[in-house]
Amino acid sequence: MLVKILNQELTNQITQLFESQLVEPVELLYFFNNDDCDTCEETGQMLEEIEMLSGKLHITKYDVNENPTIAQKFGIQRTPGLVIAGGGPGEVIDYGIRFTGIPSGYEFGSLIHTIIMVSKRDSGLDPDIRKLLEDIKKPVHLQVFVTPT
Repeated sequence: MLVKILNQELTNQITQLFESQLVEPVELLYFFNNDDCDTCEETGQMLEEIEMLSGKLHITKYDVNENPTIAQKFGIQRTPGLVIAGGGPGEVIDYGIRFTGIPSGYEFGSLIHTIIMVSKRDSGLDPDIRKLLEDIKKPVHLQVFVTPT
C-alpha cells in the first residue's frame, strides 16, 4: 500500500474547508503519462486523496498516450496536467484553469483555493476589475510560473 501524501491534520483542515465552502460540483481532469513523467504517480495519488474529502469532487483520469485528442482539446502539453472545471461526472464547464506539474508546496494552497473558487462559480474579482476585463477583446494567454524553491 502506498503511503498517504496528506497527513491527518491537513486532511482535517481541507475537509473542514470543503464542507463549509464547496457549493457546486468540481470536475478534476487529470492527465498523466506513465512512460515519461517523474511526478505523475504522486500527483495522481494526491488528487485521489483530495477527491475523497468531498462528494462534490470528481476526478477523470486520462493517459495522454491513450487520449491525445482529449489532451489536445484541453491544451495539455505536459504531464502531470490538471484541468479544474465546473460540473460533475460527465459534465465539464471549462474555465481555462490549468496546473502543470505536481501542485506541492505553495502550489498546494493555490490548488485548494482554486477548487473552492470553481465550486462557487465566482472568481471573487472586484466588480470594477470585471468591468475592465470586459473591455479586453482579444484572447489573452496568461501563465503563472512557480518554483518549489
